[in-house]
Amino acid sequence: MERDGSPVLDHDRTLGVGELIARRHREGSTPADRTDAHRLALVIEGGSSRGAYSHGMAMAIEELGVLPCFDAVYGASAGALNGAWLLCGRAVQSRRAWSPEVINRVISPSRALRGGRVVDTEYLVHTVYERIVPMDFPAILANPVTFHPIATDAETGAAVDLHSGLTDPASVQAALRASTCLPILAGRPVQFGDRRYVDAGLSESVPVRTALTQGATRVLVLRTRRSDEIMGAPSGLETRVVARYLSRHAPGAVRPWLSRVERHHSDERDFDSDPAVLQIRPPADAPGISRTSRDPEAIQQALTLGRSITTRTLAPYLSPKLSA
Repeated sequence: MERDGSPVLDHDRTLGVGELIARRHREGSTPADRTDAHRLALVIEGGSSRGAYSHGMAMAIEELGVLPCFDAVYGASAGALNGAWLLCGRAVQSRRAWSPEVINRVISPSRALRGGRVVDTEYLVHTVYERIVPMDFPAILANPVTFHPIATDAETGAAVDLHSGLTDPASVQAALRASTCLPILAGRPVQFGDRRYVDAGLSESVPVRTALTQGATRVLVLRTRRSDEIMGAPSGLETRVVARYLSRHAPGAVRPWLSRVERHHSDERDFDSDPAVLQIRPPADAPGISRTSRDPEAIQQALTLGRSITTRTLAPYLSPKLSA
């Protein structure tokens, strides 16, 4: 295998995810000058307010200086937001986007009584990310580590990588809204290009399979669920209400939504047993956070725990001094 006429030096198929990150970090490797044959992907799970865990994890990735070790970042729903913060170099700075003033404006159950959106992603992306806690959209586009926000096609139900449609800041904002468009809670499907999309969690909440299909040989996954925190089946009432809503507004998403619990269990089995996949999860004593939680203490704790568990996981690979 060659790149730009030069031989790729490392064909080691047994190299672990942590070891690959350590080697690339030590060599100062970037996507433009790799000396190995691997494609390393960072995958970030969503979960709305649970995304505070993966945001804290992204903060640690930024602080450890290992983002250039990756070739691509894949994010689903809130994981796409956190991937965007990481790629624009503001993951640590943007912790204040989880302040009560922002969260209570973005998530408001009382708005449902007035026919409004419980989760206002339009305000989040176009007001918070433009003026209150600015996101550097051009920097995301310019980063050699490519950005792959995932969303669910409203007509087919397929998990779709929106990367090819990211051409300017406005398209990045539209992709983030599409990836986070929770059925009912966040309103109607979002138009992106010539298709309509709803939240990535309906089709692929942890987009490891998309990353592997696109050529990833190693994957680091930032999870928002503890290892003992398994997705449960929705109530009969929730099933009927959501299925009816999707049938009207995103008919292709009905089937993947109904099968998502079974798919979650299958993914858990497959990812846990795959040596090419390293998962970082919240610690066993981490608090459970619902997708629309606004509890400021729990959210701040999630940010801190996500940051610390990621540092503790990766630092030993990078330097004995960092893990001391």
